[in-house]
Amino acid sequence: MKVAIIGGGASGLFAAAVISKYASVTVFERNEKAGKKIYITGKGRCNFTNLCSVSEFLASVIRGDKFLISAINTFPPQKTVEFFESNGLKCTVERGNRVFPSSNKASDVTATLLKLITAHGGAIEYDSRVESVSKTENGFLVRVNGEAQIFDIVVIATGGMSYPSTGSTGDGYKFAKAFGHKIIPPMPALCPIILSEDVSLLEGLSLKNVEVKIRCEKKEYSQFGEMLFTHNGVSGPCILTLSSMINRMEGEKLLSIDLKPALSMDELDRRILRDFNAKINKDFKNSLDDLLPKSLIMYVIIRSGIDPNKKINSISKEERQRLAKLLKNMTFTIDSLDKIDNAIVTSGGVDTKEIDPKTMESKLVSGLYITGELLDVDALTGGFNLQIAWATAYAAARHIGDI
Repeated sequence: MKVAIIGGGASGLFAAAVISKYASVTVFERNEKAGKKIYITGKGRCNFTNLCSVSEFLASVIRGDKFLISAINTFPPQKTVEFFESNGLKCTVERGNRVFPSSNKASDVTATLLKLITAHGGAIEYDSRVESVSKTENGFLVRVNGEAQIFDIVVIATGGMSYPSTGSTGDGYKFAKAFGHKIIPPMPALCPIILSEDVSLLEGLSLKNVEVKIRCEKKEYSQFGEMLFTHNGVSGPCILTLSSMINRMEGEKLLSIDLKPALSMDELDRRILRDFNAKINKDFKNSLDDLLPKSLIMYVIIRSGIDPNKKINSISKEERQRLAKLLKNMTFTIDSLDKIDNAIVTSGGVDTKEIDPKTMESKLVSGLYITGELLDVDALTGGFNLQIAWATAYAAARHIGDI
């Protein structure tokens, strides 16, 4: 049995590592090396799974949680760790159950998979651009670099459209669509958010222990933790999570930041009053050092509408309370999500209603399998998206190899 795997990323390499034990496998990778996106995950360290329970894992899936029930139960994070460790990759579990190679080298994850593929006799064809895939009486005709090859089975694992420099340019959608599959429009997920207001003054400012909320019509989403300002918007863990939650919502969206979530409005007002009393003869612009990061002070002063040169002993109760409200609810209008090129993952893709959730085989075309980010599934940061790649690849490999 001859199996073609289109795409040498996480899902494609994992499928090849397993299937090559039972069948003749050829991986077609358009780049000069495999696993380019793996190399940049986790800031080059590769947070390759999250060692949590299945229920916790599924709760971290934004789209496709029901579809993934079978795959994640069959190949949960614990089995991923066992798989890599049994093949020589030492692992370390860090904060939030995030799992990394102990070497802190993402390249070791790719190397582990490549070693297995080679050991099993699998082939990886680099600089190989698949131009089309079709089914004939003799099997699947895969046209690569102008040449046609015949395979019994095809696994499409080309990824989504995020980070196109790694090879994820949307070819997989074209292949799936040619077989009649419905494509849910790809959208950026886990990405920065662009704001309508000018926040260039705050570029590079990182905030910790803040609460960020996004409101759209009657819905509200919130996250607590870290965020940062960019030249035209916001990013960081809180923002990335919220971007995935709202990327399909229409209508005006408002983002608000509670800079002091541990304090009620009254408690914050009293805190500000204490600070003011200690600096009673200073200018307003010189009174906020104990309350805010230095790089945020001038922006807050501008937004408060209070004269920066006004003496603290002249600031009214109304002005003080206005400042407190601003710190508890600094609101911005969302212009858009950042472009998909800058998203960590792609939301959208092949409609999962047309894919067997137990095997990843197409319900429309026998012998055609679709795995990983190409599917309309995505999750939060923390190793969840790579675990989806491993689990869906294993589901396909298990069925193809009849194991």
